[in-house]
Amino acid sequence: MSVYSVKSKGWRYDFTHKGIRYTETWFKTKKQAKQAEARKKEEIKNPPPVQETPTDMEFLELVNHRLDHVKAYNSGRHYQEYQYMAKRWVKQWGKLLCSEITQNMVEHFIWKRGKISAFTANKEIRYLRATFNYGKKRKFIITDPSDDIEFMPVEKRVKYVPSSKDIDNVIAAANPDIQEYLWTIRETMGRKSEIDRLIWEDIDFQRKEVILYTRKKKGGHLTPRKVPMTQKLYEILWGRNQNSEPDKPWVFWHRYWSRKEGRFVEGPYNDRKKIMKTLCAKAGVRYFRYHALRHAGASVMESFNVPIGSIQRILGHENRTTTEIYLHSIGDSERQAIDVYEHARQKSHTDSHMK
Repeated sequence: MSVYSVKSKGWRYDFTHKGIRYTETWFKTKKQAKQAEARKKEEIKNPPPVQETPTDMEFLELVNHRLDHVKAYNSGRHYQEYQYMAKRWVKQWGKLLCSEITQNMVEHFIWKRGKISAFTANKEIRYLRATFNYGKKRKFIITDPSDDIEFMPVEKRVKYVPSSKDIDNVIAAANPDIQEYLWTIRETMGRKSEIDRLIWEDIDFQRKEVILYTRKKKGGHLTPRKVPMTQKLYEILWGRNQNSEPDKPWVFWHRYWSRKEGRFVEGPYNDRKKIMKTLCAKAGVRYFRYHALRHAGASVMESFNVPIGSIQRILGHENRTTTEIYLHSIGDSERQAIDVYEHARQKSHTDSHMK
């Protein structure tokens, strides 16, 4: 019997169809249980149509979804770069469905970008691929026209790292506020974005520590790390703190005109790209950017045999291989290997002449 009662609980139906058991419990009456059983059997016999999951969308819509995700999970600089490239893509394919964008269309676009540089073209490939992969993971789309496009060959060179003297000259060419900003980057070896978001709560003068926050981590989490202060950095930050205004939480801030709000506002720096070009030209040194100060600091520490693990933690890298990219000096093991080679070559040359 497929419909029956259980004392003190009520009525239930319980039946098996093609090896699958179907049951529902505790109806007040036998009639209700039979009606529910009949509905279930009818549902099994005539299942409702399966709604197909959409597998396509307008490219413009996909780009906007991806931009929202990047804005929420990545740094402001990364979002700006993405937005800059996305505007260019939308001019090309904004009115098309993603399925209408072919590999040939993307390749033609990449070749045109490659006329600027291979680096530029490869960056477009990485960001486009990330956009289509985002759509595939969320089942917005099923195709990725950038998937099989090969990266362009690049000519890799040793990254230019300014000497301590050149860095000193550039800092000396700046006004007092910029000098302190550059010294803070130099002494913490922090990323520019980390110094821009630095607030007084992140400074511990008693322990002589600075807390830097980065989004350069998996998942886009804002992750902290502690960096010990040098005496130079302590003096700079202490002096700024003594002259700081109570209503300004930022260590470095400015007053600027906001187009969005239509008035002057105060806040941390977001963009200081032009300053380094101006200062390098003024100091008469080869142009370098803020990030070069991290490379320079890492190279100095390595030259004095600081363990790579310590350098990695100070720079805030998750992977040791990333830190190794920052290290440009030739280590003792390489020099010893060349000395052995030279000695062996000279000995071989001498022995061949003595025969």
